[in-house]
Formats: sequence, C-alpha cells, structure tokens
Amino acid sequence: MTVSIRTAGPDDMPALSEALARLSADLGDDHRAGEAELAAALSRGVARAQIAGDVPSGLALYSPVFSTVAGGAGLYVSDLWVAEGARGRGLGRRLLAAAAADARREWEALFLTLAVYEYSRAARAFYERLGFAPVTGQTRMMLSEAGFAALEGER
Repeated sequence: MTVSIRTAGPDDMPALSEALARLSADLGDDHRAGEAELAAALSRGVARAQIAGDVPSGLALYSPVFSTVAGGAGLYVSDLWVAEGARGRGLGRRLLAAAAADARREWEALFLTLAVYEYSRAARAFYERLGFAPVTGQTRMMLSEAGFAALEGER
C-alpha cells in the first residue's frame, strides 16, 4: 500500500512536532521548536512541510532560499525523517519530490539544498544515490542565537 503525502496544515502540528522530536532524538540533537513555533513558521510562510500518512511515517520540513549564483529561488530541506518501519521503500525520495514540487509552485524553486551530518553515512549515501553532491569550496557557517541578537543590536 502506498502512503499518501500531503502539505502539512494547522491540524498536523501535534504529529509534525512529535515526528520532528523523534528525528532530533535519533540524531542526538536538541529539540527546541514545539507545536507553537512550527505553527508560527508555517503560518508566516518561512517554512512548509510535507507529511506522509495520517499517523506520520515521514516528513520533510523546508524553507525558501534565494541564490544569485543559481539565478533564483530554491528550497533548503532542514529536516527529512522516515519512521524506522517505513524505511527502504522510497518514502524519503517521495517526500523530497513532494517538497520540490511544492517549492516549484510556491517559490518557482530551481534547486534543493540541505546539510547532512558527517557521521551519518547512511544519510549521505541516500542523498548521493539521488544525485546530491557536496558543494566544494564552501563551508557551512552559522551565527548562534546570541550572536544574532548581538549583531541585530548593532544596527
């Protein structure tokens, strides 16, 4: 049986939050965005999500990005999760495809970017099978929440 994939809406926040918490636990990450933060991000259009199944067996959470080098908009997939029992059946690929199609409609997206943990060999192999390649000559950098607030205060 094929699992249906749909764009997450307001009623999906509890399930979306729970699935993202499971992903964070699987990765050993902190999990700071709960239902309220997710609902706010989705309602403001700073994030969108594709969700698989009524009791989620997978999800993709993504945001718009713009690149002058690429010449247009793209999507940044911040989170891709497939439940352990649903892995190996193409659901991750289908979730990324649904996110890409949605981003093409919403933002006229031309590309997809994401980050993968260096220790996650299985995830990296999955992305490479789909045609993803490391971006050479670039290092992903991030300004912490405290650094962001300090920078904002300098305006």
